[in-house]
Amino acid sequence: MHPHDQTIFALSSGRPPSAIAVVRISGPRAEAALTLLAGKIPTPRMATRALLRDAHRQPIDDAVVLFFPAPKSATGEDVAELHVHGSRAVLAALFAALSSIENVRAAEPGEFTRRAFENGKLDLTEAEGLDDLIHADTDRQRRHALRQLKGLLGDRVRDWRARIIEASALVEAGIDFSDEGDVPAELMAPAIQKIKALLVEISDVLAARGRSERLRDGLVVAIAGPPNVGKSTLMNELAQREVAIVSPHAGTTRDAIEVHLDLKGYPVTVIDTAGIRKTRDPVEQEGVRRARARAAEADLVLWLFDTDAVGIPSHQGPPVWRIRNKIDLTTLSAGVRERDELRISAARGDGIAELVSAIVAFARDYFGAVESGLIGRERQRKLLEETAGSLRRSLEVASGGEELVAEELRRAALSLGRLLGRVDVEDILDVIFREFCIGK
Repeated sequence: MHPHDQTIFALSSGRPPSAIAVVRISGPRAEAALTLLAGKIPTPRMATRALLRDAHRQPIDDAVVLFFPAPKSATGEDVAELHVHGSRAVLAALFAALSSIENVRAAEPGEFTRRAFENGKLDLTEAEGLDDLIHADTDRQRRHALRQLKGLLGDRVRDWRARIIEASALVEAGIDFSDEGDVPAELMAPAIQKIKALLVEISDVLAARGRSERLRDGLVVAIAGPPNVGKSTLMNELAQREVAIVSPHAGTTRDAIEVHLDLKGYPVTVIDTAGIRKTRDPVEQEGVRRARARAAEADLVLWLFDTDAVGIPSHQGPPVWRIRNKIDLTTLSAGVRERDELRISAARGDGIAELVSAIVAFARDYFGAVESGLIGRERQRKLLEETAGSLRRSLEVASGGEELVAEELRRAALSLGRLLGRVDVEDILDVIFREFCIGK
């Protein structure tokens, strides 16, 4: 039996135990499964109380049930929702009862959303937005993901694709009427105007300042420097908890330690690295090697030093900030920027607020205008770049004949179709939807 002919079920709420658990059922046997369990089908989209029973008529739980007939449901199929008490025993009995029904099985990760996509309830950009919303850790991630889910990019892409098809129709008509004298030229001129306007719009989106697609992963900040300058202390101060071991002995940190923070809505991953120095200890040597590698891959490096270590190694890569620590042992003032350095006392907390504000400002500049950014993923950017390239080439070959223009427009429309997930995307669907949790 084809998977789409099977009915699926899954827990769609939090991990048990919980006060209430929501179990969703989707597919052609959703109505039959609900009838077997609840003894009746409630009025569509109306919450109804029912005693759920298994195939042997043994009671499972007193529940609230809902039924959403196709196609007016989240997946486009018949969908049933069971709101039960969220104990492991109740869910185990309910899942056993559902599994005993012919052609009803447990859902795979992302299968509900994939069915919604395949039934035209949402396009691929909206599905990606839903996945981003589920995994959002900060308010800015939430807002950007919700805008994608509501069609921030998808609506624009559908409009662009329709306009490309309009231009393509004019070009194709010119080919059909190529023996009619000046007809092809009359049709080609408005097509070229449409292509130019489209290229400007898409190029503006691609050129828009900011890296909103990186918002999903967050900004990576590496704390680097010699041993015993307070890197782990600063890490704990930024995290507001003890995530790294603090010791007066050099070489305590041997491997990179990561902590994920929400700094004024921006997702930031802070990495505490091993102290960089020459050593004969092979384990510490590996820690130093990893520290250098993580610093090179970061978006920002905080080079920590104290009164005895002021040098910064030559560095090709991300920006490096000089952070002078342990000013509580000096007469220097915290939070003051002098000679391109920021002064702090990680042990006492002096200057930490100024450092956090500086990182937030860097994140704001790094991500740019996230609220207005259309692009949410690297996949989307690459397909828009392909589209712009095809439109640009269609203008370059316009003097060579309508056939060449028509071919480039066909490629542009194909790229946008792939962005929406409507053509030639089978190779990426499994990759995208397996990232979803079970029940979505």
